Amino acid sequence: MKRLLRLLFTASLVGHGGIVGAQVTGVVFDDRNTNGRRDAGEPGLGRIVISNQHGVVTTDSAGRFDLGSAGTGVVFVSVPDGFRATTRFWQRPGAEPLAFGLTPTASAPGITFIHASDTHIQASSVPRVDRLRAIADSVRPAFVLITGDLTRDALRVGEPEARGYYELYARETARMSGPVWSVPGNHELFGIERHQSLVSQTHPLYGRGMYRHYLGPDYYSFNAGGVHFVGLNTADHEDLWYYGHVDSTQLRWLERDLAQVPGNVPIVTFNHIPFASAKMALDGYTDEPPAPTTIRVRGKDQYRHVVSNLDEVLKVIGNRPFPLALGGHLHTRERIEFGTLGSAPTRFEQTAAVVGPSGPPWLAMASGVTVYTIRNRQISEGTFIKLDAPRR
Repeated sequence: MKRLLRLLFTASLVGHGGIVGAQVTGVVFDDRNTNGRRDAGEPGLGRIVISNQHGVVTTDSAGRFDLGSAGTGVVFVSVPDGFRATTRFWQRPGAEPLAFGLTPTASAPGITFIHASDTHIQASSVPRVDRLRAIADSVRPAFVLITGDLTRDALRVGEPEARGYYELYARETARMSGPVWSVPGNHELFGIERHQSLVSQTHPLYGRGMYRHYLGPDYYSFNAGGVHFVGLNTADHEDLWYYGHVDSTQLRWLERDLAQVPGNVPIVTFNHIPFASAKMALDGYTDEPPAPTTIRVRGKDQYRHVVSNLDEVLKVIGNRPFPLALGGHLHTRERIEFGTLGSAPTRFEQTAAVVGPSGPPWLAMASGVTVYTIRNRQISEGTFIKLDAPRR
């Protein structure tokens, strides 16, 4: 009970992005026996990136780090290329120094990963997640990305129901045979539609707090296949309503994170509300609830269902190679490539919803996931795998 109260108190301090003022130190070590704890003879690992979602530091030659504060109350290791985490990749600061274990992975000429999205998990949709897991068992990817709307709903319901969905998602993804990297969607923003959820803004898990409580950092990075992957939280909210936006705290963190990455390393982003999409043109404009096309934020009309400040994100990424931006939210497999002056344009791609097909009969969108391969830092076009047999 004391531990739960301490976690809730931490969540109440961090809120939307506030900083918890506590000294955070620790070590990253080579977990040679992969038992998840540091034993005698297991050395520290130098030059490993650690972050509290505000500051970004690297470990010294002995594997030690000092962040200076707890940031949002979640500290993570940006898992380096050629390694996997043997402890959880994120931890909560406490009285004792943190310890992150890593172990080398087998070298391979290339890797495969799966992009899934919109599981909207509840008891009735678990069989859909089983289909995703069956594909993963067949493909045997290095990891699976799941880009938001993980739960049926947390934004319009009370705490017990929201917790139940989060706990179900955590249990089901724990059954995957390899790493699962998640980011939040609008359905993970606990209680923000207060007229329906009846949740107070002062609730310790309000907004982003519940996601961080169960799943850790809502934005972070890791490395694999010669590529730097960045998970972002693009489901921001203004009062009662969510909209696509990367807040200023994340932008500052992103700048610090990318400063640790060599300029020739490709960047792949993954997030829920997409950076760019043509799906809204197919759907048409609507001002009807629950999800109208636009929202008014601090006196300015903005699109809700794409990221409203993509230009700011692109400015931070700069001239780095940025071959792929992955999103979800629109329950549609989609590919967009703009003819820019750069020699290697960015592909803006969404995958479909795991939870099921969507749309009217005349514009029905298949349910499925997309499989990518990386070889020599080049990312394939992706193969879309449907979760349902074709309709006859």
